[in-house]
Order: sequence, then structure tokens, then C-alpha cells
Amino acid sequence: MRTRMKDIAQDLGVSLMTISKALRGHRDISDATRRRVIERASELDYRPNWVARSLLTGRTQLVGLIIPDLMHSFFAEVAKGIGRKLEPAGYHAVIFNSEENAEAEERQIQLLLARNVEGMILASAQSHGRHRQFQTLINRQMPCVLIDRMVNGVKAHFVGVRDEEVGFLATTHLIEQGCRRIAHIRGPAISTGVGRLRGYRRALAKAGIEVRPEYVVRGHSGDDSGYQAMRRLLSLPAKPDGIFCYNDPVAAGAIKAIWEAGLDVPRDVAIIGAGNIHYSDLLRVPLSTVDQGSSAIGETAAELFLHCIEAKSLLPPERILIPPKLVVRESTRRPR
Repeated sequence: MRTRMKDIAQDLGVSLMTISKALRGHRDISDATRRRVIERASELDYRPNWVARSLLTGRTQLVGLIIPDLMHSFFAEVAKGIGRKLEPAGYHAVIFNSEENAEAEERQIQLLLARNVEGMILASAQSHGRHRQFQTLINRQMPCVLIDRMVNGVKAHFVGVRDEEVGFLATTHLIEQGCRRIAHIRGPAISTGVGRLRGYRRALAKAGIEVRPEYVVRGHSGDDSGYQAMRRLLSLPAKPDGIFCYNDPVAAGAIKAIWEAGLDVPRDVAIIGAGNIHYSDLLRVPLSTVDQGSSAIGETAAELFLHCIEAKSLLPPERILIPPKLVVRESTRRPR
């Protein structure tokens, strides 16, 4: 016979409400009581009936999480950070991968709405101001937290990093290493790509270095785009001696193209990325990068989401920025 919350309550001699709150991670319950309830529930093999609970309470405890690339370890770390905060509070993420496709993202938002999620956390693929789906969330007074990418014209909570500062930090570091022909493999036309390009240009201008149009090459977000973009840069008459890449996977692809051309990293070309993904220090040449605080972004976004849920009303949009940090490794340590 299936164990019920009522059975656990009778077994422990506490109220049914105490069991319910303890299993949902409610703050009214002490840590000691919560541990006692969870341990006994595990011993009795209690499994919550989520369908019955949602019919009774009108709550699903589900949070929609849409990210653009599950294979990118930056977003995997963000998702882990979100889970670390949501699950102890009794919420569970339903994850979708938009593959940087704005139309797929719109369909996924509709699917999540059909599943009656409590709200959404998303790194949006929208780049051209298509706000219809976001307006639906706002009209429903549904908590919505944007992560990593801001969407112009959308008044929603945001947790990310100041991308212009990422570009400025990375480019300034290359200048300090003696690079003067500095190129940028830029990202897509979303807030992260635009902000990092702006920071790159600001750092060059501050150092009195000309911003050469041919040194700004469009990549995307993966290693193959970095490889192809780097090959184009290496075909220029005046090859760059320093490259700021949109992210770490792009930088990994750029390093491959440099090695294939018979050049050395960092002696001939210094490379820096962004994101500090988990394998950056395991590459053939450990990669310098700008750490965006991926776990902190995820945990902060989840905390902000839970705050919105507890408020039981639509809160004014809040913008939280995690400070970026320069991480110096071998790919930019040029011999003096």
C-alpha cells in the first residue's frame, strides 16, 4: 500500500500540515524537524503524488527553464546552480533546449504554459525584439527571470554579468601583454555579443589603438565558428597578435586554427575567451578567460524567482549583475 503524508504524520506524532511544509522546504519548519520528516519519509518509501497535489492546491511546483545550448558547460553550470536552490524549496525545473532558435523558444514557452509552470527562468535566444511571449507571461503575472541575456524592451528580472566589462577586461589584458594588433571574434547579435564588442572597442580606444574593421570577425558561440573565423583572420596581410573571443568554445576553435597554421600560442598569437568553462584549463594551452560566475548566476536567479513566488504579486523588475573576474592562464602569458 502506498505511503501517504497522513501515515508519516501519525508515525511521527505531528500534524499533516507540518509534514506538508517540511517536504516542501517551507521556512516555517525548523531544520531539525525537516530532517526528521525527510528521513522518515525515505524509510517509509513515501513518493508524493504530484498530480493529486496540483489538483488539490492548484500548484505544480514546476519551473520552466529554457537555455540555448545544453552542451555548453556554462549553461550546464547555470542550470546546476538553479537546481541547488530550487529543489530544497520544493520546486523542480522542467528544462528545454532552444538551440539558439527564437521560434523554438516561443513554442517551448507555450508548452511550459500548458503544463501550468509556476514561472520561468530563461536565457533567451530573442534578438529582434519579438516580445509577444514575454508579454503573455507579464499579463499572467507569472514570475519570469532572464539570465545571461537581456532582451530589449522586455521589463523582466535579470541576473547576469556586465558584458561590456567582460570585453573591456579581456582586451585590456591583451594590451598589457604587449599585443597591439588585437582582433575580436564576436558573438551573435544579442546583448552578450553586443556588450562584449562594445567593451573591446572601449579598451582599444582608451589605449589609443585603432579599431580596425577587418579585425572584428563574426563567429557564433561554438568551436567550429571560432576555427573558421580564426582562419579568416590569419589570412589578413597583417595578422593579429592578440584575439579576444566571444566565449571559451570559440577560443578553443581559434587555438586549433592557429596551431594548424604552424603558429604558437601565446608567442605568436595570444588568446583569451569568456565564461571560464570547466575544461578551459585542460586545453593543450590552458586558456585565459573572464569568469562570469556561472554558478552564482544560477543560484541568484533561483533565489530571485523564489522571492517572486513568496511575494504573491508582481514585483518591479530587478537587475542583478555578478562582477566578472579575469583568469590568467598560459594562452596569454607572452614572453617579455
